[in-house]
Amino acid sequence: MSTENNAPVVSNFIRNIIDEDLASGKHASIVTRFPPEPNGYLHVGHAKSICLNFGLADDYQGKCNLRMDDTNPEKESDEYVQSIKDSVSWLGFKWDGEVRYASDYFQPLYDYAVELIKAGKAFVCDLNAEEMRAYRGSLTEPGKNSPYRDRSIEENLDLFTRMKNGEFPDGSKTLRLKIDMSSGNVNMRDPVIYRIRRAHHHRTGDTWCIYPMYDYTHCISDAIEGITHSLCTLEFEDHRPLYDWVLDNISIGCHPRQYEFSRLELLYALTSKRKLQALVNDGLVTGWDDPRMPTIAGMRRRGFSPAGIRLFAQRIGVSRGENIIDMSVLEGAVRETLEAEAPRVMAVLDPIKVTLTNFEEGVTASRAAPFHPHHPEFGEREVPISREIYIERDDFAEVPPPKWQRLTAGGEVRLRYSYVIKCDEVIKDATGRVVELKCSIDHDTLGQNPVGRKVKGVIHWLSCEHAIEAQVRLYDRLFTEPRPDAVRGEDGEYVDFRQFLNPHSLATVTACVEDVVLKAEPETRYQFERLGYFVTDRYEHQPGVKAVFNRTVGLKDSWAK
Repeated sequence: MSTENNAPVVSNFIRNIIDEDLASGKHASIVTRFPPEPNGYLHVGHAKSICLNFGLADDYQGKCNLRMDDTNPEKESDEYVQSIKDSVSWLGFKWDGEVRYASDYFQPLYDYAVELIKAGKAFVCDLNAEEMRAYRGSLTEPGKNSPYRDRSIEENLDLFTRMKNGEFPDGSKTLRLKIDMSSGNVNMRDPVIYRIRRAHHHRTGDTWCIYPMYDYTHCISDAIEGITHSLCTLEFEDHRPLYDWVLDNISIGCHPRQYEFSRLELLYALTSKRKLQALVNDGLVTGWDDPRMPTIAGMRRRGFSPAGIRLFAQRIGVSRGENIIDMSVLEGAVRETLEAEAPRVMAVLDPIKVTLTNFEEGVTASRAAPFHPHHPEFGEREVPISREIYIERDDFAEVPPPKWQRLTAGGEVRLRYSYVIKCDEVIKDATGRVVELKCSIDHDTLGQNPVGRKVKGVIHWLSCEHAIEAQVRLYDRLFTEPRPDAVRGEDGEYVDFRQFLNPHSLATVTACVEDVVLKAEPETRYQFERLGYFVTDRYEHQPGVKAVFNRTVGLKDSWAK
């Protein structure tokens, strides 16, 4: 990660902490972890965290665990577990050992809860959720003790055992810590650490009917795994005192430290799994891996490269300050990595037929062209020419605007890797739409400039006889608003983010492409010359049978303004 794409490692406060810890001997090596909840597909914000946690482990020759935070069985599934593993691997990272699960620790978590009860530091509470909110107080007013807080240790042990054994209805009792209901930090006001929930767990089945809460589970899982630096986003800063309190009050023998950094907010996108799930459930996208989605699976299907996403993570950095990033930064990083790695071919997305009136079989010649001007090792291919060719409709104008350097009636232009042609006749249909151009070739211009005149324009083209049809999906940003879930109406309430869906986020066209792409495997990235970067679809492209492309990014940022 430190030398990739020639991007130097920029020091940040987390690296400074690690450097100090290693220099002082506090730690001989580092162990980090990436702990997602398997309740959805990972998004670009998770990509930042993946690059941070795994990247630090790589750079410091340490270890990074992949741990599923699977304590909420109603929303979790093996599908999400597999998607998380796929996303981390695809980004180029390898976790230490086997995948870990919070559910691996359900028994020790229960045992530590019993230890807290025996120490008089946890109690079984009968308040329901509404009553608990009333007792909790507010940011300006302290809470008040539960009427069940002073139950005896024996009674709490008995009740907690019976909770585990399934003797009480869901939601009827909780296990809470005894900390301080007057604390200024509401997370310390006797938080719930266990609740009764009869839900089938994707790994433990129906073994448990009580499940531990995140704040309780996370710190103990970190300690069990010997995590040295527990990195999370800033919304967990107020949870750190609880993280420390739990570890200070059980006999675990290891106390990791939590450090917080700012979460990524990507403009024109959402980084909330709940809201992304709503888009999927409402059928507003084709799935979690829709190429318009900011999920890692979606970015992969769109054609973003792992190297581009890692470069993006490097560039946005790690800090505690606001981290609002424009989509163009991500697209720019992807574009930069694709420029060097993607072979180039020609495609015509909106074809207009051109008849070369003086084409001569056996005289009018074809040329070979490199797949990449700076990578001869990519090889080359023949670019055949025939009497009828296609050019891009946008490359012809009857009435050209100022500084026009493409084809116009009576004008000349060079065909990429081929001849200079001149438009002699424009043919239109009954509606006045141009349907064909008749052009003549200057046969003396193959590989050399015409004598006595300059032809500045170069356009891409394809032989009608040799081109293949391809389905091409032109993707754009999913939302028209930079922060679609942060817009308030006149009443001060948030406007439903779905109102800002971009109706033009997807257009599908039947295009013409060089026939070499039909042999390509799924997820092969190309630059379509003068048009942008495209990728063969991960699922629908069939080598030798059917060409399906997704547009990744244009050749330049079209949203700069």
